[in-house]
Amino acid sequence: MTKKAWSIEDSATLYNVADWGKGYFSINADGELQIAPPNVLGQPNVALTDVISGIKDRGMDLPVVLRIENLIDLQISNLNDSFASAIVEHDYQAPYRGVFPIKVNQQSQVIEEIARFGARYNHGLEAGSKAELLIAMATLSEAGSYIICNGYKDAEFIDLGLRARQLGFECFFVVETPAELDLILERADLLSVEPRIGFRAKLSTEVEGHWSEDSGDRSLFGLSANQIVAMIDRLKAAGHLDWLRLLHFHLGSQIPNIRDIRTGVMEAVRYYNQLVAEGAQMGFLDLGGGLAVNYEGGDTNYDLQEYCNDVVASVIEALDPDVPHPVLISESGRATVAESSILLFNTLDVTKFEPGELPVVTDQHHDLLQKLSEVQAQVEVANAQQSFNDAIYYRDELRELFRLGQASLRERAWAESFALDVMQQVKALLPEMRRIPKELEALHQDLADIYYANFSVFQSLPDTWAMDQVFPVMPIHRLGEEPQREAILADLTCDCDGKIDLFVGGHKTLPVHELRENEDYVFGVFMVGAYQETLGDLHNLFGDTNVVSIRIDQDGSFDFVRELQGDTVEDVLSYVEYTPAWLSEHFRQTAERAVRNKLIKPAQRREILEQFRESLRGYTYYEH
Repeated sequence: MTKKAWSIEDSATLYNVADWGKGYFSINADGELQIAPPNVLGQPNVALTDVISGIKDRGMDLPVVLRIENLIDLQISNLNDSFASAIVEHDYQAPYRGVFPIKVNQQSQVIEEIARFGARYNHGLEAGSKAELLIAMATLSEAGSYIICNGYKDAEFIDLGLRARQLGFECFFVVETPAELDLILERADLLSVEPRIGFRAKLSTEVEGHWSEDSGDRSLFGLSANQIVAMIDRLKAAGHLDWLRLLHFHLGSQIPNIRDIRTGVMEAVRYYNQLVAEGAQMGFLDLGGGLAVNYEGGDTNYDLQEYCNDVVASVIEALDPDVPHPVLISESGRATVAESSILLFNTLDVTKFEPGELPVVTDQHHDLLQKLSEVQAQVEVANAQQSFNDAIYYRDELRELFRLGQASLRERAWAESFALDVMQQVKALLPEMRRIPKELEALHQDLADIYYANFSVFQSLPDTWAMDQVFPVMPIHRLGEEPQREAILADLTCDCDGKIDLFVGGHKTLPVHELRENEDYVFGVFMVGAYQETLGDLHNLFGDTNVVSIRIDQDGSFDFVRELQGDTVEDVLSYVEYTPAWLSEHFRQTAERAVRNKLIKPAQRREILEQFRESLRGYTYYEH
């Protein structure tokens, strides 16, 4: 039988593009990954390779975070329109108002785009600190925009929120601990501003997923039933129960099961009913976060419209008949921005686990090499496991002799090569085996290439290291060719954790193409718009990458809306308390000492100092 030629459809299936790409991404006839935002008239396709060419033409290099503004706009529309549809379908008698949690992505261009496009929906912002509250107050422009203040609050935080109320914002203080209530009452009286207060209820509902500890009795934040009753009495005693307007709850991020969401909503509404029964005016129900993002295309059992429908239906079902429908608020962060950003980086080098040149073994060679040579020459399906075990045993015996000084470096290298050759032969025979022995199950992973990539996991993809988050990863070109290699991706940090070795579908390796000399091989990591830039750190002093924002137009062109140069070496050194002037002066002294000691000439000193200063101004990542 003739083997079928590889096609772009095969690549789309191999990398699960349809599952995680939601139809936004596809592969063009040239084998390049392209994007077509559905909210652009005609859905023009833009190849990511063309975007990279534009980036390089403008003097920027990889790695780069590429933001596609159309997708931020699209997700805000999807969220608001889906809730609007659910409200109409269930005859709900109050509107929906979304707020974006600034902590999910605090970058100014992201927040500005959310505020600008979200204005048509009165889409607001959630602030968990004074810094984030200042961002919200400065960025939102529409009167009546919602600001939800979560987290611990000191007097200054509360004063800022009260000023926001004076400026016309619908600013709510969500009380996390009983002590906050007295401070809110004190500052409100002092400034003569009526606050809007919310209680965060600690629900007993427990959810599945990575963040399940955010729910249940042992969750870190929220008020117990006893604490809520005590604060109701405190507000009544102060004559300010009418200031209590909102109930807030948060079950956790990335909730995978819609049944847990329904259960939590219904429990929260029972609290809401009782607050109304106590005499509170209420009017607002904040669902918190939890709306999951399908990083792999199938890790939840619901979609956005089902989420909205179930939330609205659950509120109606649990609400007492005489209680007016509250305004629904949600704090969906990942669902708003995750899909809008792509990390693009090039490959620098590769390590392959393949044998070197094998010697013709004679009786003059070490007896262990003779045995390895015999094993290597006789590998077949029937003895594959035994051949594998024998090769590993003889290799390890020779390694031990090398450690004891009883074998040469060349003999060790030959033993390594014979063992690798046996392993590669056994790997090739695995598809012919009726049952793969347990010892051989990880052979593909053990023999996978290591592709060294121009990025830092700790700076750009911290969740892959911290919590084994799986992001879609694939090469963005050469997709008309069949990938012949399997690899993991290692970053520049030279650390055991600086790698990507878990991919969509639970795979431990990624199919890749052979590197070509003098040609970049570029990967994209998708759906990185939530938390990754915010949580990144300076491991090995690799700084922020270059950032480019584009907007795709109807004719298939794209505008470079924003360009942010990544951190220079000078920038990251300043973060750890080095100043360029101090470094330059101390290095100048070192160079001058070398001149005095006649190690270099003054002209050489000038060249060295200039190179030092130029390096301070350079990109922290690998530069061609």
